[in-house]
Amino acid sequence: MSKKNALLSVVALLALGMTFTSCKDEENPTTMPTSTRLTAVLNGSSEKPTSTTSTVTGTFTGDLNETTRVLSYTVTYSGPFSTSMTGGHIHRITSTTAMTGGIEIPFSNLASPITGSATLANQNRVDSLKNGFYYVNLHTVQYPAGEIRGDIKKQ
Repeated sequence: MSKKNALLSVVALLALGMTFTSCKDEENPTTMPTSTRLTAVLNGSSEKPTSTTSTVTGTFTGDLNETTRVLSYTVTYSGPFSTSMTGGHIHRITSTTAMTGGIEIPFSNLASPITGSATLANQNRVDSLKNGFYYVNLHTVQYPAGEIRGDIKKQ
């Protein structure tokens, strides 16, 4: 086929709205990001290692983009806290005996709804989050270890 005929063929395909890809693109298709929906119910009876009698309740909803490792979340709560809130965080469980652990994602705002996003450090953190090794905790003066808690699970 002459260069002129090849060019005319391409022009004709484009005029008809058709496109074509190279064999390389067909062999290596682009992967779509994987997203996981996460939830938690927060209350005093879920606090560990000791539950509280708090009447405050809350929810956590999150979307984890597994490709970028970005967690986007919303935490809501209602009811009167025992005393002033001192902090709120997402923790990663490091003690399977006490089911507690250190702060991974601190909340910059404590007013409901608490919204934000964070990039998890590595794939290990993504796997831990998907497998239930994270929890949400809201702390007060009366309950410095946490007044209400919710264990994060896949929806």
